Amino acid sequence: MKKAIIVLSFGTSYLDALEKNIVPMEREVEEKFGKEYKVIRAFTSHKIIKKLKKEHDISIFTPEKALDSLLNEGYEEVTIQPLHIIPGQEFDYIKKVANIYKDKFNYLRVGRPLLYFQSDEVNLDYDDLVYAISNKLPKNKWVILAGHGTHHPGNSCYGCFQNRLRDLDNGNIIIATIEAYPSLENTIKYLKDRDIKSVVLAPFLLVVGDHARKDIFSKEEDSWASTLKREGIEVEEFNVGLGEYKEVRNIYMKHLEDALSGRFQGFGENLKG
Repeated sequence: MKKAIIVLSFGTSYLDALEKNIVPMEREVEEKFGKEYKVIRAFTSHKIIKKLKKEHDISIFTPEKALDSLLNEGYEEVTIQPLHIIPGQEFDYIKKVANIYKDKFNYLRVGRPLLYFQSDEVNLDYDDLVYAISNKLPKNKWVILAGHGTHHPGNSCYGCFQNRLRDLDNGNIIIATIEAYPSLENTIKYLKDRDIKSVVLAPFLLVVGDHARKDIFSKEEDSWASTLKREGIEVEEFNVGLGEYKEVRNIYMKHLEDALSGRFQGFGENLKG
C-alpha cells in the first residue's frame, strides 16, 4: 500500500522564515518516515501560495491539491500533520477537506495541532510545551508571548496554556493575542497593575512572518514593540519562531505518530488506546 504524509502549515511568503521555521519539521519527518512514506508540503493559506508563485515561481499545494495529487498517483493511506498552533478556523478547514476526501482513500487521518482541546493525555502536550518554551526564553524576566488569536472556540487553548504556565511556576510568561483575547491592551494593564517596567517580547507563532515582522516587532506606531515603549515599558526582542525549537518539533512529531497509529484521527475523536 502506497503511503504518504502531508506536512501542512499555514505557510509563509518569507523564504528565510520558510527555511528556518517550516523546513526543519519537514526534514525531520522525511528523515524518520521517508523510507515508508512519501512526504510532501502543503499550505492552508491560498493567498500565500499565490504570492509565492507570483513572486518566486514556487509552487505549493493547497490541502485539496495535495490530496488530488496523491490520489492520482495511487496512494491509499494518507496522514495530514498540521503545524498550526491551535484548533481554530484553519484546523476546521483541514477537517472539512479531509472529510470530503476520506472515502477516496483506504485511510485518511489528521493529526492534532500543537495545542488541542484538553483531555487527560493531551494535558501532557501543554506541559511539554511549557518546558519547551520556558527553557528557551530568557530567565528571571517578564515575557510576553504574542500569539495570533481567533474568534473561534479554539482560542480557549491560549487560556489553558496560560494556566499551565502558572501551574508549572512560569507565571512570568504572559500569553497575549493579536486578533482576540487576551489582547495587548489587557496585557499592558496587567503589567502596569504590577509596576512591571521591562519585558521580553517573543512570538507565539510557528514562523517569523508578517505578524511577527509587522504587527509585533516593526517600528510602526501601532506595533506591539512601539506601543509597549510608548507606555513606558522597555522591550527586549526575542524574535524566534516556534518552528525553530527542536522541543516544539518533537511535540508535532508525537502528534504525527499518534495519527499514524490511529490513536488520533482528527475527525472529532480524542486519543484512544
